[in-house]
Amino acid sequence: MIFSLKQQLVQSQATLIASNLEEAFETLSAEDEELIASVVSALEIAGGLYIVITDTEGTPLHDPEGRAQQPDFPLHYIEIVLSGETGHDVFFTEFKDGAFSSDALTPIMNYGTPIGIVYIFENDRDQGSMLLEMQDTIRNISVIVIIFSVATITLILWSVMRRVNSIMSAIESVREGEYSYLIAMRGSDELARLGDEFDSLTGRLRETDEVRRRFVSDASHELKTPLASIRLLADSILQNKDIERETILEFISDIGMEADRLERTTGKLMTLTRLDSHLSDESTRVDMKDAVESTLRMLRPLATNKGLILRSALSEGCYIRATEDSVHHVIFNLIENAIKYNQPDGSVYVRLESIDKIVILTVKDRGVGVPEEDIPHIFDRFYRVDKARSREAGGSGLGLAIVKDTVLELGGNVKAERRKGGGMSFHVIFDLYNEE
Repeated sequence: MIFSLKQQLVQSQATLIASNLEEAFETLSAEDEELIASVVSALEIAGGLYIVITDTEGTPLHDPEGRAQQPDFPLHYIEIVLSGETGHDVFFTEFKDGAFSSDALTPIMNYGTPIGIVYIFENDRDQGSMLLEMQDTIRNISVIVIIFSVATITLILWSVMRRVNSIMSAIESVREGEYSYLIAMRGSDELARLGDEFDSLTGRLRETDEVRRRFVSDASHELKTPLASIRLLADSILQNKDIERETILEFISDIGMEADRLERTTGKLMTLTRLDSHLSDESTRVDMKDAVESTLRMLRPLATNKGLILRSALSEGCYIRATEDSVHHVIFNLIENAIKYNQPDGSVYVRLESIDKIVILTVKDRGVGVPEEDIPHIFDRFYRVDKARSREAGGSGLGLAIVKDTVLELGGNVKAERRKGGGMSFHVIFDLYNEE
């Protein structure tokens, strides 16, 4: 901007002087020095300009400050200014030693012929000082901005690293087994979201660990009871040399019953382990009606022994995608529970139907039922409402857990509810499978 303003100012002054000399002279020579000076002095020329008027040979005709004697006088530009039919204006400027040095050369013409040259030189230190002050101001502002930016970036990095270190410390704590560790990171940025997800993960890990501990404790207790009974019965046989044969046979029969209980419990634990590990066999199309009828035939003697009535209403075309074993686990456990925990001379009702592309299996009984507050927990592993009664019935507290895990593994859903008048009703829902 300053260079452009300098060019406009200095060149306009040179052009003004040249136009006035063109009107006053047809030729220029050394005899015209006083007249040239009077013409120039009559003009309103800006202050601070050095004016030199030369002839076409570069001989000074008007040089009150002796500028033409300076070594930097641009004699080599005279040929350029005088070249061509109308001549050329020449301007150049530079910023040096804190000042603007500007040079302008303009030809003096007479009917298309150059008769001299106007040379104007300006050395402006005021503009130079202003530019230097501006540069100093920009430099100072830049330094302040850099310092502020470095401080801001340092603060941001410190804050980020502090939060990252907090997450790393939390990860190390959780890795050591401290699942109750919480980050509680404030804010709404990505790190805060990461902290919230981490807290949610540790919460799930804590719940899983609690379930695992409870499961191990319950499993140990369930396995310990029949083992203790077997050992007690075996010790009784070994320590009593005069024991009667009938008593020995009775003890051996009891040992066999306890061994069967152990086998059932370990088998169900293996089933749950397989479900937890998602090691299911390859699924195929399973006809639910055939599976229910097969299970009913298997359990009908158990129901007859207890004086129960088994009733069913099974619809055709109820196909699901599953495995034969998984479906058998679901149906068998539901119907077996309905028989075991039923009232004497009660009944079990099994219904199978297909509605709006879903298959619904319903098992109802007229047993003692489950208290309302216990219903949310009946699918938990080893959970039993009445432990003494469950053991008498041969229950391990794993049947309904197997039902729930298997149904979820197959993409279905299961729910339980109390029946009016006593008993329970279980509903299992699957998606209808159609090979087409």
